[in-house]
Amino acid sequence: MNKINIHGTCISYQDKGILFIGASGSGKSDLALQMIMNNNALLVADDRTNIEEKQGQLIASCPKSLLGLMEVRGIGICRFNPVPSVVLSLVVELVPQNFEIERLPQIKNIQYLGIQIPKICIHGYETSATNKIILACYQNK
Repeated sequence: MNKINIHGTCISYQDKGILFIGASGSGKSDLALQMIMNNNALLVADDRTNIEEKQGQLIASCPKSLLGLMEVRGIGICRFNPVPSVVLSLVVELVPQNFEIERLPQIKNIQYLGIQIPKICIHGYETSATNKIILACYQNK
């Protein structure tokens, strides 16, 4: 079966699936929350994301036990109206503050289940993080 479960948070932004990956505490859920609350994104999965290959595309969905739930640090488990699945368009790797991000990077890809999709690296707690994600959705076609 062409399906995996990874440690990551996924949202749908204007029908584009965005997967946040990174170490625990790197800001995956926080950044997803900002996109949901301020940019009309919708929750697909928090903390654990299923990825399945279908007809040459990567489809992200949520494990049933976590559907519609997001851990918001300082608040607790919050309920959201989830999107059942989305085609992945972009992976956002959240890197530590001391990680130097290239000023003019070449487009990088990440591969899951034999399919490559664009990947960017950002510092998740930068004020401009959500704006960079939105730009990357349209720059990395």
